[in-house]
Amino acid sequence: MALYALADLHLSTRVNKPMDVFGGAWRGYMDKLRRNLTVLKPGDTLVVPGDLSWGISLEEALDDFRFLASYPGRKLLVKGNHDLWWDTRAKMERFLAANGVEGIEFLHNNCFFYDAPDTKVALCGTRGWFYEEDHGTAHDDKMRAREVIRLRASLNAAKNAGAGRIYCFMHYPPVYGPYVCEGIAAALEEYGTDTCFYGHLHGESCKSAFRSVKNGVNYRLVSCDSVDFQPILIEP
Repeated sequence: MALYALADLHLSTRVNKPMDVFGGAWRGYMDKLRRNLTVLKPGDTLVVPGDLSWGISLEEALDDFRFLASYPGRKLLVKGNHDLWWDTRAKMERFLAANGVEGIEFLHNNCFFYDAPDTKVALCGTRGWFYEEDHGTAHDDKMRAREVIRLRASLNAAKNAGAGRIYCFMHYPPVYGPYVCEGIAAALEEYGTDTCFYGHLHGESCKSAFRSVKNGVNYRLVSCDSVDFQPILIEP
């Protein structure tokens, strides 16, 4: 049994939007994913912090769900900015059940658990919101406030369940270059989050990624092209 994270798969089985056109690390990315996802074994958990599929509806994303579900283990999905197929959790769960897709669940206003040998590990998360103080708008403020509420709901569920360790999975980076999304970072710190895994950043933007400890929280970038499309092992 092992716990992994890998963000930004950008699958496009039913949509003609392959990431190979960006060249570089993305060239042949589907072959890399097919090869690297074989690390998953029954009983493992893979968390995908956003941007699973380019589909703009559940129907368009169906074959991408099936691709992910074809590998063993439990998959937990967090919403990303390109996941336009995302709907209410109840509708998504019904859709997967109706189409025979198993092993995929949604990390949204809730938390899941992973039984590590030493303690009960909580898996929390939400999409988050990109933060650049000098480019923000009233809409950005509203979306950030909403995401803070969702994050706190997830973290509070972990606390109430007596989690011994908390991992948080977000699509947007709470810390990027000189910017800090204070509401998100404060919640992570308040609940004693061990590590925050995030995605969204690609290519040159990865150079400004914060990959260190800030106020007790470790931040790790796990977008596909930043980790060579290899699921990152969190707990063995």
